Amino acid sequence: MITLTVNGEVHQFDGDPSMPLLWYLRDLLDLTGTKFGCGIAQCGACTVHVSGAPARACQMLMAALEDSKVTTIEGLHPQGSHPVQLAWREIDVPQYGFCQSGQIMQAAHLVAGKSSVTDEEIDAAMSGHLCRCGTYPRIRKAIHRAVELS
Repeated sequence: MITLTVNGEVHQFDGDPSMPLLWYLRDLLDLTGTKFGCGIAQCGACTVHVSGAPARACQMLMAALEDSKVTTIEGLHPQGSHPVQLAWREIDVPQYGFCQSGQIMQAAHLVAGKSSVTDEEIDAAMSGHLCRCGTYPRIRKAIHRAVELS
């Protein structure tokens, strides 16, 4: 039995310990905001926070999650009003949107507790996140705005 906390709620999992966290979230908890992109941890669409740090849910196995705290896009803020979420809407970042929950989760980790970020810090933090639509300039602008809103 694996015990973990997802978005503040304790869960117990007694299934296959080699199941990726992504499928546990989507298929068993019905938290579908976390997306499947590439399945090999290269695109960032499945990014969640595990014990406070960004992690790729497609490659994170349930066996490694005993006593972990997982935060998904649904748990980032109860009303969707995290500074990054507010900035994303204000700047109108999404075009297609499939990658956005992973982008937002990575950005939320980046801006946490910061009073400023540089373009270089943003580029480094976000470099593993692919956006088919090429909204990178809006993503960068929204991250700067999120810091202002924090």
